[in-house]
Amino acid sequence: MEWARVLEALLFAATEPMEPGRLAAILREGPEGGQGWPEVKEQDVRDEMLQLSERLAPRGLILREVAGGFRIGTAPDLSGWVAKLKGVVRPPRLSPPALETMAVIAYRQPISRAEVEAVRGVDCSGTLDTLVERGIIRITGRSEAPGRPILYGTTPLFLEHFGLKDLEDLPNSEELRRVKLPAPADPAGPKQEES
Repeated sequence: MEWARVLEALLFAATEPMEPGRLAAILREGPEGGQGWPEVKEQDVRDEMLQLSERLAPRGLILREVAGGFRIGTAPDLSGWVAKLKGVVRPPRLSPPALETMAVIAYRQPISRAEVEAVRGVDCSGTLDTLVERGIIRITGRSEAPGRPILYGTTPLFLEHFGLKDLEDLPNSEELRRVKLPAPADPAGPKQEES
């Protein structure tokens, strides 16, 4: 397939995970002022990506399905070499409170700050601000509850960072969703500060 080379180049150059439908549309349309392949369908792209994944397996690259799309990346066992090349000492890590807050949001989204705090038992406002700032969670809207509190949910960056196709890939998601949450504390009452 002549367009398979173009598909590889598109995946290599993309800065975000690419959906097969979008890739197929680009291949059909062709480059600016050029000729595309009008017969290419989304399933053709998926089939070719499966073959590409097999061709990349023995090399230093992998094709991963994350955040609703596909992306070419470095084989995990070679990450130290790439970090040395880029001069990366160590990526910024999330604190344990941030990871706990993010987990509560991932499993219960959309969720308000008060609901997160009811699960964690501490004030989470600073942690929520940090997670929003890093692009891992986002504001998804407002609740219909009194005071119309802000609701939070995860972003595609969350899925990509943790190598998840979608939220259903979270471990034991169905079982954890059935657990009843404690009621949010009275907002007028005393709060314990997060360490």
